[in-house]
Amino acid sequence: MSFVIKSRVWIERDNKVFLGEGRIRLLKSIERTESLSKSAKELKMSYKKAWNLIDSVNKNAKKPVVEKSTGGSGGGGTVLTTYGKDLVRVFDSINENCWKHLDKQIEKYKVILENKE
Repeated sequence: MSFVIKSRVWIERDNKVFLGEGRIRLLKSIERTESLSKSAKELKMSYKKAWNLIDSVNKNAKKPVVEKSTGGSGGGGTVLTTYGKDLVRVFDSINENCWKHLDKQIEKYKVILENKE
């Protein structure tokens, strides 16, 4: 038998979710596909939901996180800004450090948790 701590990390600003796992997955997908609609399909969410998530992040960020381009022969697109890439990197680092800390905590208390008396 092994014990595992489960947790989710998100960052709030003014009591509203700013960044969380879902938003970060969407931002990473946009970076890969350069398209909000392709990313929404890839993540099995409606375009409206994807747009609302990105709009929420953009409104709460100090700078734009994504930029949209319109028209052209290849159509429009959406790309992550440098600031958006920085936010993804920071969130991933915070998330990884939290998991490392939780792993240490479970190991620290393993003897007590496994006590069968």
